[in-house]
Parts: sequence; C-alpha cells; structure tokens
Amino acid sequence: MQTILIVIHLMIVIALVTVVLMQRSEGGGLGIGGGSNFAAARGSGNLLTKVTAGLAVAFFATSLSLSLMARYGAQPVDIFDRMPGQEQTLPEGGGGVLDQLGGDDTPAPPSGTEPTGQPQVPSGQ
Repeated sequence: MQTILIVIHLMIVIALVTVVLMQRSEGGGLGIGGGSNFAAARGSGNLLTKVTAGLAVAFFATSLSLSLMARYGAQPVDIFDRMPGQEQTLPEGGGGVLDQLGGDDTPAPPSGTEPTGQPQVPSGQ
C-alpha cells in the first residue's frame, strides 16, 4: 500500500511542477515594480490556477498519509532479534555481545611493556 501511495505521490509532484511551469508569469518578481493592486489584477483565476490548487491539495494529502503510515506502520525490528540461535540473556560471567563474537584468545601483553617492532630475545642468551 505504501509503495502505491509513493508512486501516486511522485506522479502528483511531476504534474504539479509541470502545471506551475506552464503558468504565465505575473512579472515583477516578488511584487517589485508593480503599481497596481495585486488582488484586482489577478482576477478570478483560470483553469491552470484551479488545477494547481487541486494538485497542491492532493500533494499535501499524500504527504500527510505517507507520514502517518511511516509513524504508525510496522515498527522497526531490532537486529539482535533476527539473529538465529542467539539468546538474549547474558551468560553467567556477565559477558556481552563482544564476548559472544569470539576471536583469538591470546592474552594482552602485561601492562608497563610497550610493544616495539623488534622481536624480543630472552635475557639468558
């Protein structure tokens, strides 16, 4: 249903842009340079004006319905709920997700020693 509404919304957008671009310019961008009364010069409106108003209402209606569908539609699923065979409880040791990933079990070097690029030679040789 949402896909159909998105397609209808996109067709309304294309039609609205086309109808707005087909309209005759009133001249004097942002009302600059016109000495006449704006409401009297405009008149009652022609067919393109009425089509533009209808498409604008349809655009707002589809926008509102798409936002409501997104808000009250299916809730997103947590990625950990989709993992097969994983338990949601922590093990007895108190580990977390990183402990369940695995990896090499080599211990970290003792603190106070800095790793260098040189191999370490035992001191007895």
